[in-house]
Amino acid sequence: MRLFSPSWWSAYLCALWLLTSSVAHALTAEQALTLARGDSDERIATINAIAAKPDERGAALLSALGEGRVRVQGEQVLVMINDVASDALTGTALTLGDSAEEVIVNNRIRSALATALAGIELVGGTPERQRAAALTLQRTSFDEPDADQLPVIERALAADLVADARQNLELAQSAVLLASEDAAQRLAAAQKLGEARKAIVRPLLLQRMESESDADVKSALKSALADLDRSLTISSALGQAFTGISLGSILLLAALGLAITYGLMGVINMAHGELIMIGAYATWLVQSFFREALPGLFDWYLLAALPVAFLASAAVGALMERSVIRYLYGRPLETLLATWGISLLLMQMVRSLFGAQNVGVENPVWMSGSVVLMGNLTLPWNRIFIIVFAALVLGGVALLIARTRLGLFVRGVTQNRPIAACMGVNTARIDTYAFALGSGVAGLAGCALSQIGNVGPDLGQNYIVDSFMVVVLGGVGQLAGTVYAALGLGLLNKFIEGQAGAVLAKIAVLVFIIVFIQKRPQGIFALKGREA
Repeated sequence: MRLFSPSWWSAYLCALWLLTSSVAHALTAEQALTLARGDSDERIATINAIAAKPDERGAALLSALGEGRVRVQGEQVLVMINDVASDALTGTALTLGDSAEEVIVNNRIRSALATALAGIELVGGTPERQRAAALTLQRTSFDEPDADQLPVIERALAADLVADARQNLELAQSAVLLASEDAAQRLAAAQKLGEARKAIVRPLLLQRMESESDADVKSALKSALADLDRSLTISSALGQAFTGISLGSILLLAALGLAITYGLMGVINMAHGELIMIGAYATWLVQSFFREALPGLFDWYLLAALPVAFLASAAVGALMERSVIRYLYGRPLETLLATWGISLLLMQMVRSLFGAQNVGVENPVWMSGSVVLMGNLTLPWNRIFIIVFAALVLGGVALLIARTRLGLFVRGVTQNRPIAACMGVNTARIDTYAFALGSGVAGLAGCALSQIGNVGPDLGQNYIVDSFMVVVLGGVGQLAGTVYAALGLGLLNKFIEGQAGAVLAKIAVLVFIIVFIQKRPQGIFALKGREA
């Protein structure tokens, strides 16, 4: 290459520009000393200046300051890493003398540091770090809005952010602008915050409206508050409806197997809750196997756990029917006592095998997280999938009972056992199949319940009473009644709970069921004609 050629000058100027730009943004000795010895206002201004145009040394110094790892020794600012001191400007290792003093950080400076570090982490961070940093910025901006935060927020907004992090960051920007001296900026910020439809915005709008002097801005604040209150009311009602349907779907899954064993067969099975528990433990075992043997397919363990949970509970149910219950048909009191004893035996067996402590079942990635609607309504994915799963199980059971040969035999045996036997139906085998089916559905309920809570030996005890109430309220032998009863009790319980609390809601639901059964003993749907 020819000396001083045009290409040489281009390379030289480019290198010079890069060098000067990096020097302009580098941490200076004056900034470091101000962070260590300045008053609160000076230190906060320096923190925001570094965060607006951060470099590696500046970001490291801010992080160390927040963690209490900064010392000042004469005119030198030192950063401590594992009891080793290094110069904050150069990173050179230094000897820590007796005159070194610890730099004290008060709450106001700590808040500014949290904002600055969050702004730095937003740029180029992972989606999880972006979400966490954006929430930190939003929280500090809502608590103590400061115009010095704007450069940090604007720098972060210019970066490539995930959608929810950007939304939270825009709210933080609006919260700062709401305290601006410019009425136009306050007006735009009030409108932006009103569109957010989030409960966290309401205290900020109320606080600003008390001190607002501009008529247009005050009108915008009132309008934003009215829209926000209306949206929060709607989202609260929808949230209660969703949680009610979610509870109803769980009750439906728990009661669906009992609707077969008790509703169709007339067997009072007090061990039904333990069959649910066996399905949950089967799910946990499949999860443990996938974690150890097939870690790459771990997120799909639930698809393998469903048939395993069904077969495990169905096998236990078939064994119960063949060994005990088949000798007690037509003797409800003896059946109740026998199955209660079996439930105690199953619980103790699980305690002996797996321990008395609860075990955790992890949600697959595709069931984790939630979807946010209307800005304030959060629907967890695991609850959504359980509602869909309950509908699929209900459809499968209904089709099996109404459209298959096994379903025909089950209905024939339960309606008129002698005539079914005269027509060649093996009633004893059909009893076993029907009881195994109801037990297997209970296992599916346990698999679903493992996705919303811990699994323990007492899991089934939480659902046995509710399951019987659902079946009796819906009408013995009526799948449609079970559906209506489960969803109705779930919605009723959650709406009362929102007004009076969980304990009073349980009491109110129980009183409702008692009064309803007194007035209509046959339940919501009664058997008619020859079925009765």
